Amino acid sequence: MIHTDPELASAPAPSGDEDEASSVIRARFEKARELAASGWNLYPNTFRPTHKISDLRALYGGLGHDDFENLAQTFTLAGRVMARRDYGKSVFFDLADSSGRLQAYLRRQAGPADAALDLFKKMDLGDLVGVSGRLFKTRTGELTLLPDHLELVAKALWPLPEKYHELGVETRYRRRYVDLIMNEDSRRVFRLRSQVVSALRDFLAARGFLEVETPMMHAIPGGASARPFETFHQALNRKLYLRIAPELHLKRLLVGGFDRVFEINRCFRNEGLSVQHNPEFTTLEFYQGYADFRDLMDLTEEMFTEVALKVKGAASFTYQGRPVDFKRPWRRLRFHQAILEIGGAPPEALLDRQAALDHLKKLGGEKSDQDPLGKIQAKIFDLRVEPNLGDPTFITHYPADISPLARRSEDNPLLTDRFELFIAGRELANAFSELNDPLDQRERFRRQAEARAAGDEEGMYNDEDYVRALMYGMPPAAGEGVGVDRLVMLLADAPSIKDVILFPHLRTVA
Repeated sequence: MIHTDPELASAPAPSGDEDEASSVIRARFEKARELAASGWNLYPNTFRPTHKISDLRALYGGLGHDDFENLAQTFTLAGRVMARRDYGKSVFFDLADSSGRLQAYLRRQAGPADAALDLFKKMDLGDLVGVSGRLFKTRTGELTLLPDHLELVAKALWPLPEKYHELGVETRYRRRYVDLIMNEDSRRVFRLRSQVVSALRDFLAARGFLEVETPMMHAIPGGASARPFETFHQALNRKLYLRIAPELHLKRLLVGGFDRVFEINRCFRNEGLSVQHNPEFTTLEFYQGYADFRDLMDLTEEMFTEVALKVKGAASFTYQGRPVDFKRPWRRLRFHQAILEIGGAPPEALLDRQAALDHLKKLGGEKSDQDPLGKIQAKIFDLRVEPNLGDPTFITHYPADISPLARRSEDNPLLTDRFELFIAGRELANAFSELNDPLDQRERFRRQAEARAAGDEEGMYNDEDYVRALMYGMPPAAGEGVGVDRLVMLLADAPSIKDVILFPHLRTVA
């Protein structure tokens, strides 16, 4: 426990901007030097707690004041000092570990408790400490630890904000570690996120889906229409791309004989930042052989409802003040029907490109002379339909020219057997009956490559190896991608994707 740190003892106090050079921080450095000079190890690795605070609250929180008289057990805890109330010969302080908070009480008395109080007087808010002692309840009924031993576990050289509200939104995202220390709601969100991922995994595993891992770096980016991030592999002497989707590798596994597979992992898209978009994000993708998009609509209803019940205990809730009801069956609406009924498009916009362009212009949308009819219609949808889809709604039968990997509908080859799921005005999932005709797939890749050459940076590349895989025969199948971050946003009632990603990407501050 005794150790002198000569580097700290001689280290200068921080300097730089006004905040870093504050007298509070300088005083902390001086105090740390004094402790180190007195022989204290400021960063030992010897203390071992035996209990979590939540354990004590669960076991003893319901006991009455008198029940603690015969409770002779000693409890050993470690945590961060979050608040203190000094009264001269005694002090109350709040100790926080990963499971919760507990009050502790030190008082002047002969023996080890005196040494514990003396050491605590030299400590600061934010310090990590280890304590051992007995439990009791105060007159006000507060479960409290009475330590007879206290030691420093890690010295905090930087002060915590006095209040959570002192943390601006940007600071919360850039210094997530401080946000998590100060904000129980942030800790709740990320516990919920872990529960959501586990619930998705359990749901699919229980239905015979095999969890797999596919490459993060692709020679040819594919599986979605998006601009990829580029990198370079020195040993291979070739350009590689961070994956925009795992789709084409997962469908190669269908060819190989795994007829139910899924992956929960990261994807990367070189696009803008917003409350819904982060360039690095988490998706669930799963594929089921001998199924079509209608089967996946049923499966998705069941999966989302089960996950909501597991993590929220209810299938009806509010998101940012907007009611959301997972009661089944969910609404199903065709794409063209949606842009007519909700988007206000004239009937001629369904088949006439100029009519669709005119309506998009009327709405103030961004138009391009290179856009095919389906892409123009999709822009109308994004502007006028998507924001108005509150309760879970499946939008089905998307145009083929914006669905390069989806199977064409039997009754209309200009449309595809595809759906997207929208909840609270946001897309949560995208799915379709998979295209397994290699010649049709090759032709669609060719058209996408032409669009790229004409300036469409999100157009797909031609992946001839994937076409070759289809030549071996892929069983009829359906596949789906679910935006895990957006699902967590929904269930956590979080307004921004940055609230559910531990370390989101942010613009550089000048």
